[in-house]
Amino acid sequence: MSASSRPPRPRALFVAALLLLTLVLAGVLALQAHRTFLDHRATAERVLRDNARLAAARFAYRVGMELYYTAFWPTVDALSHAKAGVPGTLLPTPTALAVGQDSAAAKFLKHARYTFRYDLATRRLETAGGAPSAAARAWLVDSLPRHVHTVYDTKERLAAMVRSVDGMRRAIVYTVTKNRSGGAGTVVGVEGDPAAFPPVYTMGEEKFPLLPRPLTGGVIYDSLGSAIVTDMDGVELYRSPVQYEPTFAARDSVDAMLGGMAVHVALRPDMAPKLIIGGMPRDQRPRLLILLALTASLVAVALQQLRREYELARLRGDFVSGVSHELRTPLAQIRMFSETLLLGRVRSDEERERSLEIIDQEARRLTHLVENLLHFSRSERRLTRLSPAPAPLAPLLIEAAEGFAPLAGARGVRLRTDLTDGVVAPVDADALRQMLLNLLDNAVKYGPAGQTVTLGLTVDEGRARICVDDQGPGIPAADRERIWDQFWRLERDRGSAVAGTGIGLSVVRELVALHGGRAWAEDAPGSGGRFVIELPLEPQAHAARGGGPLQADAGATA
Repeated sequence: MSASSRPPRPRALFVAALLLLTLVLAGVLALQAHRTFLDHRATAERVLRDNARLAAARFAYRVGMELYYTAFWPTVDALSHAKAGVPGTLLPTPTALAVGQDSAAAKFLKHARYTFRYDLATRRLETAGGAPSAAARAWLVDSLPRHVHTVYDTKERLAAMVRSVDGMRRAIVYTVTKNRSGGAGTVVGVEGDPAAFPPVYTMGEEKFPLLPRPLTGGVIYDSLGSAIVTDMDGVELYRSPVQYEPTFAARDSVDAMLGGMAVHVALRPDMAPKLIIGGMPRDQRPRLLILLALTASLVAVALQQLRREYELARLRGDFVSGVSHELRTPLAQIRMFSETLLLGRVRSDEERERSLEIIDQEARRLTHLVENLLHFSRSERRLTRLSPAPAPLAPLLIEAAEGFAPLAGARGVRLRTDLTDGVVAPVDADALRQMLLNLLDNAVKYGPAGQTVTLGLTVDEGRARICVDDQGPGIPAADRERIWDQFWRLERDRGSAVAGTGIGLSVVRELVALHGGRAWAEDAPGSGGRFVIELPLEPQAHAARGGGPLQADAGATA
């Protein structure tokens, strides 16, 4: 049984199983601890959300009460004292109503746009102080009767509507006087500007904070949370200066009688230690997590080492098998034709010449393989040293193509060149030859018989670009980077009769990198694969290049 197919030792499997079992046990313990932590945290978050709902409800209640006592009730009381609801009397202006009021009520009335009186029976609307727009009048006439019958509180004798109409935010505060039969007769009120409301959002926070003081430890309102107030149309009326992430947030609304504004309160996330007894729960078993991480790391390292050991054994077996096959084939040919010549079994001069040609071809193959192995060995020990010197690339490429032509011809492959003359780059001639031979050998080896392999040279964006195009199946896009790894071969080629060592392309990429260039694979024009080498040009040659193309056949089919 070969080294590449030998199964892993039972001891390695046993060690891997023990490590995996340890990891599973540690994982079970860590999972249980994590679930406990999640349960505790979920409970704490529910408490915090309950606190957020409580804060939103308290904030909405406080805003409603502040509006009631500082703005709405004084306004309604002033309207009542002025007999504004009696038909036929003079309707006072908001400025007149502000006289004698305290500062908060006076500010609201001074910002009021107009007072109005609306007869529910005749649908007649009177205003004083200012004139509402046509859209606002229509809205009042349409909304007041419905609001009176659905929202107005006869015990409190007031109601408010806070809406956005005709592009303006409006606060309607009104009361209703009874007619002779005791029913709702006349609606009298004021349209104010909600911009006069902001003081009420922060008033009373000391007497009535968002959350009971025993929960917050006396933390002031601004540090406890943030608030946003909108009217019933979603238009923002107030936003606290500091806003927190809505991790623990809730919504509520002011009483419909007082305008029905929506409030959104978000608690400060780091308030959790004050709102939760003992603070937010933390995982109490960090040692298990550390043990799990350590165990997982050890298992991963051990499994990686086992995998690498197995992979190296397989690659070593494949490499030895490939090198043995690559060496055996040309050696067998050389030995067979050498014996033929030594024993005088050739029947003509043509057969003698043909035998010598085959010996020469196979010797070239052996030389190419040995040079690859030497380059690979030096690269493994980081001993590769190059001596780049400026040189015209076209003659070097032609020389390499002519040297490889017999090997290509022996496999029925036509080799042609398409080169731009006058391209000069600093290269190590031997290293460049090795790169070209590897790419040409790769194209011939994995392409179909009778194909044409093209060796091209162009200049692109100040760099010399050498291309080797074949007419084979090409390289899948997913594998175009891995093919440059040592010992790696395409899956489709591993079981084929095509022998290979798996080091040719890795040698190419390393030599290209030592030249300051890069190498990659792509699709060839039409069909097949293309391997590209890109090298920096000689600066002087880059500035003065201008040669024309050279096209030739370096070899014909055998």
